[in-house]
Amino acid sequence: MQNSKIILTIGMSLCVLNGVAQNKTNSYKGQVRSATEVVPFATVKIDQQIIRADKNGNFSFTNNKSTVDIQITAVGKITVNRQQVVLSNYFNSPILIEMQDDSQGIDEVEVMGLTKIKEINRQAFNVTAIDATKLYNSTLNIADALDKVSGVRVRESGGVGSNTSLTLNGFSGNHIRFFLDGIPMDNFGTSFQINNIPINLAERVEVYKGVVPIWLGSDALGGAVNIVTSTKARTFVDASYSYGSFNTHRTAVNAGVTNKNGLTVLLNAYQNYSDNDYTVTTLVSNINTWESKENVKVKRFHDKYHNEALVAQVGVSNKSYADKLLLGITLGQNYKEIQTGARMVSVFGGWHRRGNTVMPTLKYQKNNLIKGLDVTLNANYNFGKEQNIDTLNRRYDWYGNYKEMGTNGERSRQLYVYKNNEGIASLAANYRLSDRQSLSLSNVATTFNRKGEDELNPQNSNLEQGQRSIKNVMGLGYSYDVKDHWSTTVFGKMITQNNKLEEAESASVTRFGYGLASTYFIKRDLQIKASYEMTNRMPTSYEIFGDLENQEANGNLKPERSHNINLGAIYGWKQGDDHRFSVAGNLIYRYSFDFIYNRLNNNQSKLVADNRDGVSTRGGDLDVHYSYKNFLNFGGSLTYQYLQNKQKYEPGYTGVSPVYNDQMPNIPYLFGNTNVDVSFHDFGGKNNKLTVGYNLLYVHDFWLYWPSRGNSSANKKQIPKQLSHDVNLVYSLGSGKYNIGVEGRNLANANLYDNFSLQKPGRSFAINLRYYFQRDHK
Repeated sequence: MQNSKIILTIGMSLCVLNGVAQNKTNSYKGQVRSATEVVPFATVKIDQQIIRADKNGNFSFTNNKSTVDIQITAVGKITVNRQQVVLSNYFNSPILIEMQDDSQGIDEVEVMGLTKIKEINRQAFNVTAIDATKLYNSTLNIADALDKVSGVRVRESGGVGSNTSLTLNGFSGNHIRFFLDGIPMDNFGTSFQINNIPINLAERVEVYKGVVPIWLGSDALGGAVNIVTSTKARTFVDASYSYGSFNTHRTAVNAGVTNKNGLTVLLNAYQNYSDNDYTVTTLVSNINTWESKENVKVKRFHDKYHNEALVAQVGVSNKSYADKLLLGITLGQNYKEIQTGARMVSVFGGWHRRGNTVMPTLKYQKNNLIKGLDVTLNANYNFGKEQNIDTLNRRYDWYGNYKEMGTNGERSRQLYVYKNNEGIASLAANYRLSDRQSLSLSNVATTFNRKGEDELNPQNSNLEQGQRSIKNVMGLGYSYDVKDHWSTTVFGKMITQNNKLEEAESASVTRFGYGLASTYFIKRDLQIKASYEMTNRMPTSYEIFGDLENQEANGNLKPERSHNINLGAIYGWKQGDDHRFSVAGNLIYRYSFDFIYNRLNNNQSKLVADNRDGVSTRGGDLDVHYSYKNFLNFGGSLTYQYLQNKQKYEPGYTGVSPVYNDQMPNIPYLFGNTNVDVSFHDFGGKNNKLTVGYNLLYVHDFWLYWPSRGNSSANKKQIPKQLSHDVNLVYSLGSGKYNIGVEGRNLANANLYDNFSLQKPGRSFAINLRYYFQRDHK
């Protein structure tokens, strides 16, 4: 039956293509340029048809007339109006249109076309794009920015450099995949986590909820996050430094040069350092007297973290053979002291980790490699290594006292050096069959190879066993798009994974998935969306082999699959010229089989990934925004998600499981945030701006363990309700060239928890200094 549906779909697609082939309407291409460079994202009006040029100034249109009226508008350029004769010689050669700079000074521009952020949000997929440039004067990292998106909850186990997990519409952790410019970040190493990458590295952040487009080439079960950096040809320097509570230092430098011949050099560098010596409230046992006390305030004393990272790329841009061809190197190193285990009752005073990243990279992009074919190729391989250092035969308490005990270290005595050598090669191709139709193909191959040795115990065969994994994700899609009216994409994905533990037989698994995403514009600013996917996810190498810190290995994990349904709507409107409103809402339903989730291991000291036969998720999220002129911005989001255990029978019970139909524990189900900021223009001088902002984060209390177990709240245990108040003040001088920002987080000094009893930092303050210079490529 399934094969019949596939054959029917292919047959219908071929009929559509055949119909198009018989259409006598001619297709033309054009490019918008200035005297020295292309003009990106210009608005092109051909008779009554409105088109938006791409980042390279290219556009295309169909027409059966010999003469058309063309109007071109772009920010900072003089509008072009002309009558164009379109003859057969334009079939293969583009129509070149040159625009002149508008020398008249302007204070405000009303852009008739769509911004890139709005353009992404109008896709058929359930996607939200964040404009990262608006956050450049803050100390936020990528994780902080994501925490403001509806349906998203970032969960951290502590302060700077702590383990991070993202919850997105009911899915969390490895259900969500991360990308940098469309490249999977699976192999970037521990120096590149979303909670230590500064927001200034990104131009925007795209959050795909549920169905993920095939060009990202992933086996994500519940969504994806794509961090997009700027590709604009320019010379620029963006440097910032911040200092804050708990002796926290952050530095970020982004710079680039593109000369008139297309030679491009890009540099991104950043560092994070923190003592993380904040106060926590916990159960404390004195190791000398064995006296225990609850709700004692103590300082973390072994939680220092620092990392340094460098991404350097050199190549060419805007050449006939490549829009972009870059060779690069990604370098990183980190040092992390480990204060606790999976719960704060486990205290460590010497155990720590080190790691580095050494990763050569290749990026290639070319639009119209042949007529209508756009190709992107990326490849990298991480030669870095990690070191797990646990050499002290001690037991610590929260007062910093210790006793020499045993011979097994603080957890598992070792000086283990290992390499998680991981490689990725991805190819994405899009072929435009016509102005309305396109075919897409993507293929992503990843490899994982871990092998190491314990310098303290070279004979430890368990650690020396090689651990290998190879995965391939192939996708094929067809899109039909009637601009600003409706758009539909259908696709299929085939995923293959082979895992091998040395001395054991390899295990190979293949899964096939498919889906559809569609959107319809009731009117220009009122859009409805629907998408469905039957998706699969293979267990990650870290879920199978462990992470050698707090994640225990489980070689028996099965792949998970899920039926994902999304329904959504977006509406934006203006009240006069001063008031702007937007509302976006989504409803979700998921049913997952062999759902992978993290639980505590038998001695409750580590997390271990495990399968549940079935988990259903129902929920929704709402986003509301209002702005008044350039003075006031107000917004908020609310998310509700109910995850229900559908495993009826499980080991250890002869009848129906007592937790059947229980709400899944340790997962937030109701949370939201509100933010408001006010801007004062020309404050203290011409082109200066003062912005004052406030943010409120709310997370409703949720069960730590299964709700049906235990006969009281004390037995069941809850992670309490959380309320965090943050404020910020940014003063920009010289049209944004010089910036100073002051931030206060968790002003009420509330106890905040994301994972079990692991407490996050209390009240903190930071000051941020930033310098920015840019000269557009001429």
